[in-house]
Amino acid sequence: MDLVLVSHIIILVFLVVTALAAIFLEDLFASVIVYSAYSFCMCLTYLILRSAEIAMTEAAIGAGLTTILFVAALARTSRKEEDKE
Repeated sequence: MDLVLVSHIIILVFLVVTALAAIFLEDLFASVIVYSAYSFCMCLTYLILRSAEIAMTEAAIGAGLTTILFVAALARTSRKEEDKE
């Protein structure tokens, strides 16, 4: 198999794992960090697909600005999700 295809498959598997981890983690700060890793993997996916403009936008907005906003919002709230029972 081609090296690009193998790397793309590995990144796509990592995307699925990080998406599920971001959903099911109870620690909100850890969830934000995992979401940032997800966004960075999306950036790599766009680079593999030769869409450099979208990759740069995803890196700046998705992995950068969104993570900063989420962390700032978490600083003003509690870190763990409250039990609803």
